[in-house]
Amino acid sequence: MATILLLLLGLLVGLPLLRAHGVTGSAAPTPPPLPVLPVPSYAQLQWQLSEMALFLHFGPNTFTDSEWGSGRADPAVFAPSALDAGQWARAAAAGGFGRVVLTAKHHDGFCLWPSALTNYSVAASPWKGGAGDVVGELAAAARAEGIGLGLYLSPWDRHEPVYGDTVAYNEHYLGQMMELLTRYGDVEEVWLDGAKGEGKDMDYMFDAWFALIHQLQQRVVIFSDAGPDTRWVGDEAGVAGYTCWSPFNKSTVTIGHIIPEYSRCGDPFGQDWVPAECDVSIRPGWFWHASEKPKNATTLLDIYYKSVGRNCLLILNVPPNSSGLISTEDMQVLQEFTEIRQTIFSQNFAANATVTASTVRGGLGNQQFAPSNVLQESIYSYWAPEEGQSSWEMLFDLGQSASFNVIQLQEPIQMGQRVIKFRVEILVDELWQTIVEGTTIGYKRLFQFPVVEGQFLKLSIDSARADPLISFFGVFMDSFSVTYSLENHEKPSVVNSSEVIMLRTDHSFGNKSIATM
Repeated sequence: MATILLLLLGLLVGLPLLRAHGVTGSAAPTPPPLPVLPVPSYAQLQWQLSEMALFLHFGPNTFTDSEWGSGRADPAVFAPSALDAGQWARAAAAGGFGRVVLTAKHHDGFCLWPSALTNYSVAASPWKGGAGDVVGELAAAARAEGIGLGLYLSPWDRHEPVYGDTVAYNEHYLGQMMELLTRYGDVEEVWLDGAKGEGKDMDYMFDAWFALIHQLQQRVVIFSDAGPDTRWVGDEAGVAGYTCWSPFNKSTVTIGHIIPEYSRCGDPFGQDWVPAECDVSIRPGWFWHASEKPKNATTLLDIYYKSVGRNCLLILNVPPNSSGLISTEDMQVLQEFTEIRQTIFSQNFAANATVTASTVRGGLGNQQFAPSNVLQESIYSYWAPEEGQSSWEMLFDLGQSASFNVIQLQEPIQMGQRVIKFRVEILVDELWQTIVEGTTIGYKRLFQFPVVEGQFLKLSIDSARADPLISFFGVFMDSFSVTYSLENHEKPSVVNSSEVIMLRTDHSFGNKSIATM
């Protein structure tokens, strides 16, 4: 009955509601639309699909209560009594983190693997009698848990005597990079920055570094301020721009010299695919300190919405303690963070919706690009409209009225990032009223708003770089976030006016059509 009513609604207002969920038909095969460049590489796609990474800052700083090591600490201070890389990897896998990234060498120059190019490493420590290898243990643990391995090799080395001699140190750095990328199997991310020592006339040969990394590891992405594969979002709060494009011009910024707003938001005219990575620590510092406490789970949830939910990857630092374990209190927060995400996103009120659209590529019978594809949480199936349209709409009948305060949208980013501006409306008392207005979608977009209740929703795409493609539409209830909780939905909410426009009445054809019905 709901499908018939929606079809009647479309006929009454002149909107051809084509390809309802479950409707079958026959049509000639239709090829997919052309991708809109730039598009991600295979490695960049795998990076994006992993959604979150667990960052592990660990080394002599952990034992000296420091953030910035001097490079002069005695290797004997590195003496974890119960180091368990398996615990780190299990925590990552259980928490939904697709990879772990370890500080194999931080600014102090101490190596967490037995490097042949320095005497300042775990081989000079009492841990395991000098026979230990943290990188090796984590690599094995990550493989056992089915997650990716990433490594941070600091360009700045406060211990190495040749630091400051450009040629000698670049050779030293590349030698250590070669050790890391040839000893431990697949490395899926290399993380580096442009940090430099004070008073040192030092040039980093980034192009040579990047060439070697890509030569040695086929599945790797390289993170830095400016790419080449993933970019820094520009802050250490884990927050992306409200508008966030993966397209980017690498020539606009350099490592160590970024334009913060450009890094946060990306560039719809960018020639390169360089998505943003959002780094933040669970604690005030990046290394473990006994005096510090972790953020709570709802704070992490807010960061998740503003990173993963804005087309980025969240890299959350959870530093092991001086025993070599992730602390119990941090583990508790990670578990709670996981449980509340699972609670929120385990019930999609649109999972069994009836979906119709203004047009469908290939016509009514073409299931390949049917509106119902957006009910499958996969970027590899999607709705596509006919070519040559100037605006696009999808209607959703949830089947029954539901209360919700989160909407999830996704684009098939392997086809390029397309949507520039859109809005979602709900039918309330025979009026279409706007819940959210948004700009970019990308791999994943999550919108929060005060609780609304209804059965019929409309997604309108007002502008796009090319024919818009939508791979997922989900409707959820978050009862954990304070601003948008059930308990607070009666109260006025202070929100970013550019992000949420609550219940603005639309006096367009939608109202007339319902009145006619």
